[in-house]
Amino acid sequence: MKLKKIISCFAISIMLVTVLNGCGRSEGDSISGKSVVKVGCKNDVPNFGLMNIDTREFEGFEIDVAKAICKEVYGENVEVKFEAVTAKTRGPLVETGELDMVAATFTITEDRKETYNFTQPYYTDHVKLMVQKTSGIKDFADLDGKIIGVSQSATTKQSLQKAADEIGISLEFSEFASYPEIKAALDSGRVDCFSVDGSILSGYLNDSLMLLPDEFSPQEYGIAIAKRNTDLAKRVDEAIGKMKGNGELDKLIEKWGLN
Repeated sequence: MKLKKIISCFAISIMLVTVLNGCGRSEGDSISGKSVVKVGCKNDVPNFGLMNIDTREFEGFEIDVAKAICKEVYGENVEVKFEAVTAKTRGPLVETGELDMVAATFTITEDRKETYNFTQPYYTDHVKLMVQKTSGIKDFADLDGKIIGVSQSATTKQSLQKAADEIGISLEFSEFASYPEIKAALDSGRVDCFSVDGSILSGYLNDSLMLLPDEFSPQEYGIAIAKRNTDLAKRVDEAIGKMKGNGELDKLIEKWGLN
């Protein structure tokens, strides 16, 4: 009878160890067995992430970067599924696990590092300003008392407010969910300036608009991954480092005219 109890207890112990091991399975195991990867990207940023209306496919620098990274991390046969995100939705979607990673002009900041795992930067830009050529606005100081259109949850507002405080001017801000909405507001005169990273603004320039010479706050873009997925973050960071080292990243920057 005692022997049966010992055997029974031993069997239960083995089962518990198996269950616990399954629950605590390393991120590396899930990486090696993953056949589909979900990546958040922009769909309204020319040259970075834009939906091609003819093919219904996402195109741009960050799309190519994400594809290259996923193949390096998961293997050549992995399927990469892109999902459009905004500055407001990209963080929550990667936190909840609905997305595996985000490559969407996501600026690395110390505050954001508390919430997400960021890779090393794959692109660096600056916040810039776009205005109507007929507005009479020539530089940042001329925006005193003007309305600046910015994206929701982006770092642009904080960067400009800090710069305004330093030179003693007053700014008003109007926040929008997407870049096309800010551009439409600028065209209609509802805002006096459209501000975001310069490379993003360049995709919206036309004959009636111009970029001011001022630039603020270097914006380093990184791939964002959920804080709990440390192994994935390490592998993706290594993939970006490899792309930098072998020149692949520079080739993509040149391909999309981001030099």
